[in-house]
Amino acid sequence: MMAVAVSLIGGYLAGSVPVAVLLARSRGFDPRDVGDRNPGFWNMRRRLGWRAAAPVFAGDLAKGTAAGLLGLLVSGWHTEALGVVVPPSTGPVYAAVAAAMAGHAWPVFAGFRGGRSVLTFAGGFAVVCLPAFLLALLALALVAAVTRSFAVGARVAVFGLPVAQLPFTPVEQVAATGALMCLIALRFGQAALAARRR
Repeated sequence: MMAVAVSLIGGYLAGSVPVAVLLARSRGFDPRDVGDRNPGFWNMRRRLGWRAAAPVFAGDLAKGTAAGLLGLLVSGWHTEALGVVVPPSTGPVYAAVAAAMAGHAWPVFAGFRGGRSVLTFAGGFAVVCLPAFLLALLALALVAAVTRSFAVGARVAVFGLPVAQLPFTPVEQVAATGALMCLIALRFGQAALAARRR
């Protein structure tokens, strides 16, 4: 229980670091007031371009990875040879990643106005199941090359992660990954409702 508690608290605080908001403020604006009002990579890329928005991409990924590694560390670092988390580390790692996603969505350091947690989820998943994460990166590269759209490749990669995970973990862990993705769906739904009200 202590490992889960530390994972939840540490994961939430890591996820709450508002990378996009901090970068945008240094450029004189708040991403929550422009574009689609999402303080994340895509909105920043549209506003600033790829190169200037790259720190947001890296930072939001790193938040999830840092949270997952914290969960792994406090639970005794139990993994298989390929880098797949196994019990008793599974629960704390998933808890840390979920908390980081919640922190990104409702950050304590940014007035609880956050993003959709996609990159934070992906970064955390790299700790959960590294081989599936690498397969997703390959899928991203292939789909992006064929469609000439990084956005399409990224969607295929992220939402294909549970499928890529199936050969490496029990189905219960795949279901847990699906549960994490429900938070992303919730945030997209909230954003759509907010856009209708504007």
